[in-house]
Amino acid sequence: MKGQYLSPPVDDRLIWDAWLAMHNLPAMLAADDIGLFDALVDGPLALDDLAARCDVNARALGITNSLLCGLGFLVRRDGRYGLTPTSRNYLVKTSNFYWGALLSGFRASAPGTELLLAALAPDAKPKGGDNAQGWEAGDIPLDRAIGIAAFMHAHSCAPAIGVAQHPVFADVKRFLDIGAGSGVFTIAVAQRWKELRGSVLDLGTMCTAAQKYIDEGEVADRVDTVPLDFFRQPWPSGYDAHFFSNVFHDWSDETCLELARKSFDALPSGGRIMLHEALINDNLDGPTTPASFSVLMLYGTQGRQFTLPEFKALLGKAGFVDCEATATCGYYSLVIARKP
Repeated sequence: MKGQYLSPPVDDRLIWDAWLAMHNLPAMLAADDIGLFDALVDGPLALDDLAARCDVNARALGITNSLLCGLGFLVRRDGRYGLTPTSRNYLVKTSNFYWGALLSGFRASAPGTELLLAALAPDAKPKGGDNAQGWEAGDIPLDRAIGIAAFMHAHSCAPAIGVAQHPVFADVKRFLDIGAGSGVFTIAVAQRWKELRGSVLDLGTMCTAAQKYIDEGEVADRVDTVPLDFFRQPWPSGYDAHFFSNVFHDWSDETCLELARKSFDALPSGGRIMLHEALINDNLDGPTTPASFSVLMLYGTQGRQFTLPEFKALLGKAGFVDCEATATCGYYSLVIARKP
């Protein structure tokens, strides 16, 4: 998008729904393969007990179960998972109405099933795809960086405009977008708030790819790039807001806490950390599309989507206070917390 970013007349949830529906059948097939529905015939089970019964790792099962809950095949109450009338009648192998013979015939055309089963293995240790491993290693080739920037820009442009409407930016003077991809959020915020100066922080090749979008957004006079490996190099000071979009969902909880602590250390008193993510329901039971996004993170990165209480707890461990969330566009929310 060249020039000023203008809000679209509708949000993009239908596009997200169509894209991430690709995990619906794999989740059903994987659940059938591990005997998930059969394990619940005698009554609801807590996650750890259900994982033990199915011989899978609990973390991956919890992520998968959020999608199955969103789809209406599981229900979660008081921390335990149970069958719904649909799953009891149509997905339990001993049922007269069991659909397994039909569904299993499409397993070859649903490759996500094998990826999900690999992630569910008891000893699975998620490494993520090439992009996640590139960030972890601090090395992404320029041609791949250009592709990543285009990919991220495509699904982040409308949400970026939504983020830029938040009144918190009236108090922000210097904005650091960490793991910024195309820089779309910095561009949108800089266009909306003319007194704000922003920086796009990412690996060198990603910054090179982002420069095209900064120039086209006509904000190069107030937005610069900071080529930096945020895992290995010291973070710059002088910023009163740190922004991460689709970053925390790429990494393990331990790595996310490390990033939050690095942010806390680099921010001044009163500075803010901002996390832009598609949130999972507090009860871990959907919504369907964010839960499917979490499944993509499960096998495509090292992470998952979070609930707001999980973010509050994580940011609290790093020292932040006053954590709250505001919807921005579609399935996304902006989570903001403050350094005392």
